[in-house]
Amino acid sequence: MFDLDRWREIFQSINKNRLRSVLSGFTVAFAILLFTLLFGIVSGLSNSFKDAFADDAQNAMFVRVWKTSKPYKGLQTGRRVQLKNKDYEYIQDEYGNKIQYKSARIYKNFTIKYKNEASNYSVMAVNPDHQFLEKTIIDEGRYLNERDLREKSKVIVIGRLLKEDLFGERPALTKRVNVNGSSYLVIGIFSDEGGDNEERKAFIPLTTAQMMYGNNDYISQIALGYNPNLSLDAAIAFGNKMERDLRSKMNIHPDDQSALSVRNMAEANKGVGQFMFVLYLIVLFVGSGTLVAGIIGISNIMIFVIKERTKEFGIRKALGAKPASIVGMVVQESVLITTIAGYLGLSLGTFVLAQIGDSLEDYFIKDPSVSPGIIIGATLTLIISGLIAGYVPAKRAANIKPIEALRAD
Repeated sequence: MFDLDRWREIFQSINKNRLRSVLSGFTVAFAILLFTLLFGIVSGLSNSFKDAFADDAQNAMFVRVWKTSKPYKGLQTGRRVQLKNKDYEYIQDEYGNKIQYKSARIYKNFTIKYKNEASNYSVMAVNPDHQFLEKTIIDEGRYLNERDLREKSKVIVIGRLLKEDLFGERPALTKRVNVNGSSYLVIGIFSDEGGDNEERKAFIPLTTAQMMYGNNDYISQIALGYNPNLSLDAAIAFGNKMERDLRSKMNIHPDDQSALSVRNMAEANKGVGQFMFVLYLIVLFVGSGTLVAGIIGISNIMIFVIKERTKEFGIRKALGAKPASIVGMVVQESVLITTIAGYLGLSLGTFVLAQIGDSLEDYFIKDPSVSPGIIIGATLTLIISGLIAGYVPAKRAANIKPIEALRAD
């Protein structure tokens, strides 16, 4: 393997037959280039799907209500369905072992003012678990806690960009802001992967909102995080059962999606997973086809090259060369050409993906790239294919008797 004379012969052979060496390498390089681009694009699609759900926990579920669209049990169409604290408590009591996080939500739009700066912002009244359901990142201070709920405290957690709007570079923590005419203490500053809209929101305790803005126990929405130990199918079954139970409890027609629905991230994750699995299979099939075509191409070229060198092999055998040495030299040459060409194909593919990556975001393809596992697998495939492409014809030629080899045309 590390015989200097053999390597010298190999490079002399490559230099002597530049055209066939280039052709051999081109078939492999093109196959790997196409393979890399295909997998990179699929990877970019996968990244886009992940970013689309980045703002919420992957195990999130959302119970939403509106107006009935179907009559049921003597109740008319168009009846406004209202979630209340008792519905939130029912879910907690009935399915507690299947729930990791839970929070009620009340949506408000209020003017928030600090000194001379004021603007209208989305304010959400929530429970402490909401931090994990929304994947909220606390940059300063803290999030809401159970004590805030018990005492119905007038405290507020504001987004990073909301803080910049009202305070600029000045500190906001422990300052008081005017929210719809009432004074709230800023206890935390948060950031969110969801972007600008999410970072211009504010959170207040649910009980505070119910006391101050309606003096009732109404809830706009219920957000849950199902137990992460549940499989996707089990989580989907849980969501469907909870939806059926809530419909029955609230006298809603079983098929009335307008009145009550449960958006389950498990369904979305399963759908995306199935779609990406099928897409990867298609790309793997097409990519494998290009690799096979490359292997066949270099095999055919190696057969032709070995046929040209049959007399050379005959002379070598007549001078005492062993078949194994002839096979080893051909295999090394084949592996060398295949590996170099494959590396060039991979390098060119990753370079192209890096150059065009930003321009593909308009097509829902973000940060297209090839994982190290794919690169290692493709490299191993190259080495094995190079061995096969060189070994089979070389073995046949090395077994020819010297006299027959010398007579070959």
